[in-house]
Amino acid sequence: MKNAADKVIGVLGILLGTTLATLAQGGGESRGPKPPLIKNIFKDLDTNKDGKLSLKEVKGRLKKEFKKIDINQDGFLSKKEIKKAPRPKRKKRPRN
Repeated sequence: MKNAADKVIGVLGILLGTTLATLAQGGGESRGPKPPLIKNIFKDLDTNKDGKLSLKEVKGRLKKEFKKIDINQDGFLSKKEIKKAPRPKRKKRPRN
């Protein structure tokens, strides 16, 4: 009987340890998705590989905000312009 109790306590200890380790790594809270890296944006969207994005190449938020992001109004988005683009406003989370 003592052997079975030791096994149960051992398993519970392992489960508790892994749970605590998982919570410690993640901080217990999710901060949501991170924005994509600029190099990945260009890799995915710059179909003609000219180093800039046209209105035809972009989609989503970049398409909606194209005129605001295109600071020099040349009809293209550069990596520098995207880096300086305003970030979307975060929604406030209700406090418990």
